[in-house]
Amino acid sequence: MPVYAFVFPGQGSQSPGMGQDLADAFSSAREVFQEVDDALGEHLSKTIFEGPAESLTSTENAQPALMAVSMAVVRVLEREGGIDFSQRATLMAGHSLGEYSALAAARSFGIAQTARLLRLRGQAMQRAVPAGEGGMAALIGVTPEQAREVCAEAAIVKVEGEPERREIIEIANDNGGDQIVVSGQIGAIDRAIAIAKEKGIKRAVKLPVSAPFHSSLMRPAAEEMAEALAQADIRAPIVPIVANVTAEKVTSPDTIRDLLVKQVTGTVRWRESVDAMVGMGIDHFVELGAGKVLSGLIRRIAPEAKTQSVGSVTDIDSFLQSF
Repeated sequence: MPVYAFVFPGQGSQSPGMGQDLADAFSSAREVFQEVDDALGEHLSKTIFEGPAESLTSTENAQPALMAVSMAVVRVLEREGGIDFSQRATLMAGHSLGEYSALAAARSFGIAQTARLLRLRGQAMQRAVPAGEGGMAALIGVTPEQAREVCAEAAIVKVEGEPERREIIEIANDNGGDQIVVSGQIGAIDRAIAIAKEKGIKRAVKLPVSAPFHSSLMRPAAEEMAEALAQADIRAPIVPIVANVTAEKVTSPDTIRDLLVKQVTGTVRWRESVDAMVGMGIDHFVELGAGKVLSGLIRRIAPEAKTQSVGSVTDIDSFLQSF
């Protein structure tokens, strides 16, 4: 019998129109989008369905929007598909903000609370570093050791006639498939791209993001989230969650609270998380929500495992037939 993990996408998977067919077809999906709108006091669903892309891509919108789509899929699978995740899911996990979606799916958070936390998280991350001072870059065809070497070299600032100084650059995401994202001050990011090319690394490209996520520069955002999460009602999940920052499963509400704070500045250890889930017996990964990014990463990390992306009415029909 297949052993399932359900996984939830992070920022970058969003696109205008996502979730529209779910809302059109299912009252249970419409209820999720309405609950998110009510929690935020605005029609985020209009931005989700109609764009414009620039508004949807804004961190403070993208984070609750992606959670809303994931939870719409979850709600349809539960109500229309009759799926009891407490019985059929062995583990859940999410990439960065997707960890909040996983926790909502596992009933640790209510949908409204999750939407408000993600709105705050997006705003806090944007506030942490002034626009233009930080950035991120993807290194493709690189090992973690090579990425650390690139970061160590890129951190050093040498200006003739001035003392040597250092800037912040760190590994933000170990995504697997020889893809690592680095994050830090913009000068260090630019140097990292040049150094990676000098070292013959397959590809190094700056990402279209507005802040250096998952780096120590996000400490002010972590402090804001610590205050918010201290007041949050966190229940034990109905399914264990594999946490980004430890790549280990967690069920304790207090531990979940602590790890969500650490996640703001910590590395998203996705490769290790997938390896850990396979080690715990998972042979089927099902991505719930927008896009197919995680399914692609998982195929490169664990090619022996089966993957499926479920984000549309057609996907749901196909999944329920095979489940």
